[in-house]
Amino acid sequence: MQNLSWQIGDVRIVSVVERVVRLPLNYVLANFETERLDQHRHWLAPHFIDAENHYQLTVRALLVESCGKRIMIDTCLGEHITPFDDMFGAIPYDFLERLANAGFARETIDYVMCTHLHYDHIGWNTMRVDGQWVPTFPNARYLLARSEWQHCQQHDVPEYLNMQNAIAPLFAADQVDLVDTDHRLTAEVSLLPTPGHTPGHVSVAIDSQGQQAFITGDMTHHPAQWAEPHWNCVSDYDRSGAEQTRRTIRQQLCANHTLVIGSHFPPPCAGYVAENEQGLYFKI
Repeated sequence: MQNLSWQIGDVRIVSVVERVVRLPLNYVLANFETERLDQHRHWLAPHFIDAENHYQLTVRALLVESCGKRIMIDTCLGEHITPFDDMFGAIPYDFLERLANAGFARETIDYVMCTHLHYDHIGWNTMRVDGQWVPTFPNARYLLARSEWQHCQQHDVPEYLNMQNAIAPLFAADQVDLVDTDHRLTAEVSLLPTPGHTPGHVSVAIDSQGQQAFITGDMTHHPAQWAEPHWNCVSDYDRSGAEQTRRTIRQQLCANHTLVIGSHFPPPCAGYVAENEQGLYFKI
């Protein structure tokens, strides 16, 4: 799959896709309404919905170059075995090669930022070498939101799979920095707290030369949620909180004409929260 890229002022962003899985929308969104979905079909199709109400959920890493730093946002599923392997398919062992071919060899990454600690966002934190799990990015600092780390220690749920293999080796290697949810990585890149999907969930805000971009993480899984913020993901920890986050953020994104890059959106995956006579929608 071709790597998409965007230039936001002096900041370059590149999408490297790990896996794509076709899913019915109701597998991802707990309470979507078919009648309301049909009202949005004219802007959702063909990229974000098909005739059978399925879409291509995409698992990707987003690479950000800013102020001389190389930042990896989320690390996909990786080599770890999960109960969801039948859904996501075979492990893409060539992912690191594809990352290098995109210009981001693993040794060149300065920061790895996980928007939250669900299994499909931490996988390539580590790789297996001689039967042991070791940090994949040997020269990187791994940034974890402190509140997210504290929460996952107290909740044994399927979404927090592989913590022992994908997170513990980072601490053992002394490569982890626990940060606040509004942490600034560079003068152009900062975290934005977007709680709801998980309590410590963060998105990534980019501001350079008067241009803005926003990497969603899992505060939204599908573009329809910009129009229908009450349509919750099935794995949202706090559904009312997640809805309120989407309502607040979508107004800000629309007002600022910010480029939105959906972490799980199918290509083209980037667009703008815009407004028409029916309300807010996602415009590519």
